[in-house]
Amino acid sequence: MRIARFSIDGNVAFGAVEDGPDGLVLDIIKGIPYADFELSGTKVPLSKVRLLPPVLPNKVVAIGRNYAEHAAELGNEVPDVPVAFFKPTTSVIGSGDAIEYPSFSNELHHEAELAVVIGRMCREVPRERVKDVVFGYTCANDVTARDAQRREKQWARAKGFDTSCPLGPWVETDLDPADVTIQCTVNGEQRQLGRTSEMVRSVEDLIVHITEAMTLLPGDVVLTGTPAGVGPLNVGDEVAVTIEGIGTLTNKVIKRG
Repeated sequence: MRIARFSIDGNVAFGAVEDGPDGLVLDIIKGIPYADFELSGTKVPLSKVRLLPPVLPNKVVAIGRNYAEHAAELGNEVPDVPVAFFKPTTSVIGSGDAIEYPSFSNELHHEAELAVVIGRMCREVPRERVKDVVFGYTCANDVTARDAQRREKQWARAKGFDTSCPLGPWVETDLDPADVTIQCTVNGEQRQLGRTSEMVRSVEDLIVHITEAMTLLPGDVVLTGTPAGVGPLNVGDEVAVTIEGIGTLTNKVIKRG
């Protein structure tokens, strides 16, 4: 099931994305999707709503250098243990929202990633229980100020600036993340093309590792790393992240105003 979060006429709701006779529609959900919920039967065309970030995470835990070819293209080795960092909630935007080019950077990069959405509060999750705590998956773009990342070493500003974490367009609850295609295009030109089977550490590995240290809450997001091919974004560019079985996350880059 595809679960979207959207606004219409000033109201915010969750809905199940379905095929309709004239295109995609949203069947509005009663309640919140992390608990037991019902479909209301009230349907609105997707074209009539504004898609919002599919979740409002308490935290976004991101993993760096989880694809060997990406680590190599930036002159890095694959770390012995996963490299984790945070992106703040203020970095999160939805599909169709603008990425604002930060004033402190001259080298903005795209990083297409599979995002894991947590469905229940969890800590110290054993490998065999990881599927029980995952709500679903969505597309992400770990937008990075690469020059600031090199200059400052610590990645808080380089990867945590406002609008640096596009998520969407919705959450797919029925997906096997082991081997799906991840693609990134800029202005229609392919930049990244990889498969999740190329990840150094699997979704299960990452959830086990993260929850050894911290509690994850419903709606929290884990970014699983990016394949090779990262590259520059400029003001006016349209960047799209497409993941097999989920959909396409699209954002335009604008000057921070």
